[in-house]
Parts: sequence; structure tokens; C-alpha cells
Amino acid sequence: MTDAKSYQAREKEFLFETYPKRDVVISRGRGATLWDIDGREYIDCAAGVGVANVGHANPAVVKAISEQAATLITCPNIFYSEVRADLLKLLAEVTPAGLNRAFLCNSGAEAIEGAMKFARLTTGRTDFVACMRGFHGRTMGAVSATFNKKYRQPFEPLVPGFGFVPLNNIDKLDAAVTDQTAAVMIELVQGEGGVRPANAEFVAAARRITQERGALLLVDEIQTGFCRTGKFFACEHHDLEPDIMTLAKAIAGGVPMGAIMVTDQISDAMGQHGTTFGGNPLACAAATAAIEFMQTEQLARRAAELGDYFETRLKQELPARIKEIRRLGLMIGLELTDKVQPHLVKLIEHGVLALPAGPTVLRLLPPLVITEAEIDRVVDAVCEVLSEAAA
Repeated sequence: MTDAKSYQAREKEFLFETYPKRDVVISRGRGATLWDIDGREYIDCAAGVGVANVGHANPAVVKAISEQAATLITCPNIFYSEVRADLLKLLAEVTPAGLNRAFLCNSGAEAIEGAMKFARLTTGRTDFVACMRGFHGRTMGAVSATFNKKYRQPFEPLVPGFGFVPLNNIDKLDAAVTDQTAAVMIELVQGEGGVRPANAEFVAAARRITQERGALLLVDEIQTGFCRTGKFFACEHHDLEPDIMTLAKAIAGGVPMGAIMVTDQISDAMGQHGTTFGGNPLACAAATAAIEFMQTEQLARRAAELGDYFETRLKQELPARIKEIRRLGLMIGLELTDKVQPHLVKLIEHGVLALPAGPTVLRLLPPLVITEAEIDRVVDAVCEVLSEAAA
């Protein structure tokens, strides 16, 4: 079995499917480029849904994984680990001031679940305020904090105590936070919700209101973190110091990992939370290598500069199908006048892999090592595909 159709048939036969598939069998990657099993090349503007910030098969990450795999792969949290200790110190150094302790887990949804438990434990309160259009994951607690009904309704009843306000509506937020609110949960850029940034006034109000009313501010940086928005973390655009920050996706260069960063205000949860695989030496080694690569190669600055370049190039031949460009760094959303899905299929034919962010938004999350020449190819493909649709 070596051809694409055979592998697709095998996956369809044995996989419990939860995702609609695209007609591509990805075989290998390097930097911002992927190749399918037939050797066709694609520029990857999905990046594993914002995971491959340091690029595919990043040499520093590959070296760290290889060396660690030959040394020690697993070490439970009841023992100390030098690899884990080094990563914890590094995370405390790169995240906003005050976030000096971390719980290491395996995914973004796990980080959200743990963060909500820590918020309830610390405050003794039960309720949460999240944002409309927000997305925090698919596990029961995380989906309870996610607004879109298509994710929620099939699994109701969900975890109680969640209310929702429109992003950037300070009056609604002010009215929603009560003496039973454990935390306000926000994404500084709503990724799945259409690449919609929170404005400075709303962020400042969220910080002020939570402090005044004894609630915590929980910032979800699962997609925005690790240089994606032109800063190491999106909090830096607002000089924001949250009480809890959730991380995942790009943290370990593609190896599954999540983290919950907390201040000293957050109560210890000795014996009340845990993980079998979280903080394992293999993932910690990968994360350390990935973060150090981001620092050395100044990927935050690179994302800011290349994001500007992308937008400038796109505006030079802006297709009529694009109603609005929403962007922070290399987190890009193109609001279209029609459904995005047919355009995503067409882009594959033009050698570009991209994502939706709602029914009418084309989302581009390229690896931050992408070159200007590769961006030119992406812009040319996007403009050609959207112009064909408009013709």
C-alpha cells in the first residue's frame, strides 16, 4: 500500500472520524513547506492549526527530541526532572510578569480544564464569564466555555455557571461579573471566532473589573502565544498581567503539550489535580528547544514584519471578495463575501493549505519561518482563487 487512495481508504476504515477530510495525504515537511505522498509541494498556512510556529522538522527541535528520546522519555511528576525544571524556569522568564509557576499538561483543552479548576479552588466561586464567538476547546469544561451552539448542544447538559458577553462590549461585561464570578475568560484574538482582536479599552476594563470584584482574569493564549501576533504573547500588546494564562499549540514545536501559567495568588492544588503524561522529559526538551529558537531567531519581530509585508502585498491586488482584513502579526483573517470552504479547496489546487475561521473567514497561520518569497506565492494564489470566484 503506497498510493494516496489506499492510505485514505485505510484511514476511513479504521479511524473514528470527527473531522471532515481534505483530499491530501501529507507525507513530510520542512520549514513552511509540506509535501504530499505523491511529492506535490504546498505552502502551509495552517501550521497544524497554529502549532508549527518554528516550522516543520525544525532542526533544533528534532535534535532535542532525538537526544532526549535516547535518554529518558517519561518521568511522572512525583519525581523531579532536570529537563522539566529547566523548562519551568524558561516559561517563567518569557511569560508576563507575575506568571511564575506552571502546570504542564498535554493540550490546550487540558490547560483550560485545569485553569477553570484552579480558578474555582482559589476564589471559592462557581461562575465564569466568557466571550461570544470564543472558542476554548472540546472537552466538557472547555466546550462549556465555548459559545458556538454547534459545539455545545449535542453534549448538553454541560458544566453549569457559564455566561457570555460580546467581545469589546464593556457595559455587558460590567453587568455580567458578579460576586459569584470565579474568572473572566478571554482570547485576545478570537481565532476560531473569525480572527477578531480584543480592543485595548475592553482588555483594560476586564483587568479593572476583575480586580475590583475579586474575580480572576484568565487569558487564553493557546493560539496567540509564542510569537504568532508579533509579540511573544498577545498580552504584551496591552501590557497585561493576567492571573492565569493557558498555553499549548506552538509551545513544543509540534510535540503535544500544554501549560497553565499562574501567579502566586492562585491556590496550590496538592492532590486535587494531576496528569500522567504532562511535563514528560520528551515534551519538555522539545519545548525548551522551540522557545530558545524563537528567542534566538526573534520570531516575534519576524511575525510582525512579515505580517505587515503580507497585508501590504495583499492590498496591492485586493480581490473584491475580501470585505475586511483582520490581522495581528501573522495571525490573519480575511472576511469574505461568500462561503470560505470552496475557496479552501481551490487553494489546495494552487499549492496552499489554509483554514476557515467561521463560515466566511479565510484564516492564514503560516509558520513564522515563512519567507517573503513564499508569502508572495500565497498572496498570488489567494488573489487568483478569490478573483476566479468573483468573475
